[in-house]
Amino acid sequence: MTEQTAESVDPVPQLTVFVVDDDADVRAAITLGLERRGYVVESHASARAFLERPHPERPGCLVLDYGLPGMNGLELQQVLNRQDRPLPIIFISGHGAVPQAVQAIKGGAVDFLEKPFRQSVLVERIDAAFAQLRDLISQREALRRNTARLASLTTRERQIVRHMVGHPAEISSKEIAAKLGISPRTVDHHRARILEKTAMSSAAELIAFVQRHGLG
Repeated sequence: MTEQTAESVDPVPQLTVFVVDDDADVRAAITLGLERRGYVVESHASARAFLERPHPERPGCLVLDYGLPGMNGLELQQVLNRQDRPLPIIFISGHGAVPQAVQAIKGGAVDFLEKPFRQSVLVERIDAAFAQLRDLISQREALRRNTARLASLTTRERQIVRHMVGHPAEISSKEIAAKLGISPRTVDHHRARILEKTAMSSAAELIAFVQRHGLG
C-alpha cells in the first residue's frame, strides 16, 4: 500500500517503515496496524536481516527494538550512522530505561517508546520522522542540483564568480573587467549567464551558496 501525502512534488515518491523486532507478535501487530493506515511496511526479525535487505537504498524510517539478540538496536544504530544514509530511527523497548533512551537520542534517534504503546503514538512519531526525512532529502537534492549547475560554468565564468565571492563588498563589473582584461559589458553578459545557468535568483544568493559549499 502507498503512503498518502499532500505534497504535489516530492523527490521521494514512496517512503517505507522498516520494523525490526525479534518478537513475531510485535512485528505482526505493528506491521498490520501501519498497513491499515496506508504505510508501506517491511519487517525483519534481526539487525543482520535488516542490513542484508535486498534494497538498502530505499528511503524511510526505522522502528527498532532496543533489546535485539545478537546485534542490539544501539549497535545497529551505530552501523547505520557510519553509512551516512538518512534513516530516522524510532526505538522501542520493553524495558524502558533513561540511560538507554539517552544513548539512543545522542546517537541521533528521533524518539524512544516504551512497550506497550498506542499505535496512534507510533504513527505520530513516524509522520514526524517522515517530515524530517523529506526535508533532509530535499535539501540534499537541492545541493546536488546546484553543485551540478556550478560545475557547468566555463573557465571565464568561474573566474568571475571567484572575484564576486572574494570581495566583502559587492564588486562592480568594471572592477572585475579591469582585473581580467575584458570589457565591463562582457562581464555583465557573463554575470547574467552565470545566474541563468545556476538558476540563482540573485548575485547575493550565488555568493552565499559558493561561500557555504565552494565552487568545486
